[in-house]
Amino acid sequence: SAIAVAGNILIPAMFAWAVVRNWEQKFFRFSFIGLLAGMFIPFVVLVLPQIKLMAAFKLDNPFGVALLHIMFGLAFNSLMFSAYIRNLPVELEESAALDGATQFQIFRKIVFPLLLPMAATVGIFAFLGSWNDYMMPSLIIADVTQQTLPVVQASYRDALSLDINVSF
Repeated sequence: SAIAVAGNILIPAMFAWAVVRNWEQKFFRFSFIGLLAGMFIPFVVLVLPQIKLMAAFKLDNPFGVALLHIMFGLAFNSLMFSAYIRNLPVELEESAALDGATQFQIFRKIVFPLLLPMAATVGIFAFLGSWNDYMMPSLIIADVTQQTLPVVQASYRDALSLDINVSF
């Protein structure tokens, strides 16, 4: 969950900032629209290729599931960050650039602190989505000893009974 939350905050924030500040360029505009178009692909269509791909790259472990959470949250989180960044003043960034700050310094010292309210919102959604996820870890993680808590907890249940003492 920690990897998924950190990735769901940092990567979309950087991507959204780059897109919003370079919206006039076609590359940034089309990459953002293409990323948002990916949200409309149903998850059911992606399940089998995703399982095969993660196994082929030896990412059938909790780290691979965290990467998938980051990738599947990238479009929505970028949309949220970009809507928030559009309202931020650009003058602070311009004055920092005139003072000799690099793009990374501008993002780290000026933009990201201004994004903290949205980062908290995205972080809450990312944490709840990764902590409570049952389907993706049960499909991806091959090793039984590395399964997540919801998957292990569901293993104490069969078709006709539930061992509540062991489950809790």
